[in-house]
Amino acid sequence: MGALNKLTISDARDKLRAGEVSAVELTEACLAAIEGAGALNAFVHNTPEIATEQARAADARLKAGDAPSMCGIPIGVKDLFCTKGVPSQAASGILNGFLPEYESTVTRQLFEAGGIMLGKLNMDEFAMGSSNETSVYGNVVNPWRRGNDDTPLTPGGSSGGSASAVAADLCLAALGTDTGGSIRQPAAFVGITGLKPTYGRVSRWGIVAFASSLDQAGPMCKSVRDCAIMLQAMAGHDPMDSTSADLALPDFEAALTGDIRGKTIGIPREYRMDGMPEEIEALWADGRKMLEDAGAKIVDISLPHTKYALPAYYVIAPAEASSNLARYDGVRYGHRAKLAQGDGVTEMYEKTRAEGFGAEVKRRVMVGTYVLSAGFYDAYYNRARKVRALIKKDFEDAFANGVDAILTPATPTSAFGLGEMADADPVQMYLNDVFTVTVNLAGLPGIAVPAGLDKQGLPMGLQLIGRPWDEADLLNTAYALESAAGFVSKPVKWW
Repeated sequence: MGALNKLTISDARDKLRAGEVSAVELTEACLAAIEGAGALNAFVHNTPEIATEQARAADARLKAGDAPSMCGIPIGVKDLFCTKGVPSQAASGILNGFLPEYESTVTRQLFEAGGIMLGKLNMDEFAMGSSNETSVYGNVVNPWRRGNDDTPLTPGGSSGGSASAVAADLCLAALGTDTGGSIRQPAAFVGITGLKPTYGRVSRWGIVAFASSLDQAGPMCKSVRDCAIMLQAMAGHDPMDSTSADLALPDFEAALTGDIRGKTIGIPREYRMDGMPEEIEALWADGRKMLEDAGAKIVDISLPHTKYALPAYYVIAPAEASSNLARYDGVRYGHRAKLAQGDGVTEMYEKTRAEGFGAEVKRRVMVGTYVLSAGFYDAYYNRARKVRALIKKDFEDAFANGVDAILTPATPTSAFGLGEMADADPVQMYLNDVFTVTVNLAGLPGIAVPAGLDKQGLPMGLQLIGRPWDEADLLNTAYALESAAGFVSKPVKWW
């Protein structure tokens, strides 16, 4: 048997149930891999004691024959999820020392299903970023390299730690969150599969909020099947979250037949961007042919308001962020600035927030406060909300006309070097989300599937967008694409 930490969830589940391996052995293999991967900076709070205790409990359940699919599976948890008694900082200095007294709904459900937490994963501060360079813990490094070039590459963001950890086999899967592409873009950059479910499919309770109408938690895994298994344990109605949908859950794994004959896949003409690398264009054409060969009908479609998606997103998301982040003031928890004699509560707020927040978070809070201010609310925020409604209608029209899923590139490029965009206009960085933000604005499910390597040997991904609440069908289409692409490449270990 190869290294246990390299197993997929489905393979590990079968071995655990057959008694070929124990949850403790699996966990120890992952903990050893984490210990040897400090150069990646993916894990920022290790929890080996919790992991070992959970692994022993999982072995007892396996022995008793009471074993859900996630039982005994070691995972990493993005630092955005509140985990009881374990630092939950959202990679921000302002939450330094914060130990929640409660468990997020998603992590609680995964632990109840027998999942094992190896530790907390690095991310962009408050999930604001596309390259994992805004974290108080420092940059995460992509386990992939460009050929023989040892330039450190970004794993994408904001779920960069989750992406890097899964790609480097430090854990079998990881939790991510997606506000404008933060699961799908990093998944594409590191050659793994990342699923953003329909808004409301997975509870947001206990997840540190960035933009409440856009945030959604999802699985980041080594295969489409693993995403289906993990989503099953994560999803479901939660009365603690007013936006959580009270809908019956289908059996996501059972939907993976790979048969997509008769399905209609839309190719949106607006996603052909000026200056898009030929390799991304060729990958998209290959994906189209793969789905056609699998029996799907391919049609060209129009999503006419796509060009307004990025500007609308970068009004709505910062506006919601400025409102959500107003609670971080140094009064009840987290960082509090040292005050000079005579300083009052206003000075405490100002100094604490100036010290605690990083530059990108400050930028977005200021943008958000500006667009919500008197005199600008209608000009920016209300207009962006109207554009969002039009973007949503574009997708509704496509689905009403018989389209079952939409195929697009996941990212405009492969992974770039850390620091390469640091001094650029921030808009250049925001353009990394150009193919993904529409999905969040419309509340739809989307999945990134690795589909090939570029000429530098770096992974590239394709995105499939599904009908609302139809993750089962989306996962099946992704399964067919995954099978046709046959992507099995792994990064060469250097760390």
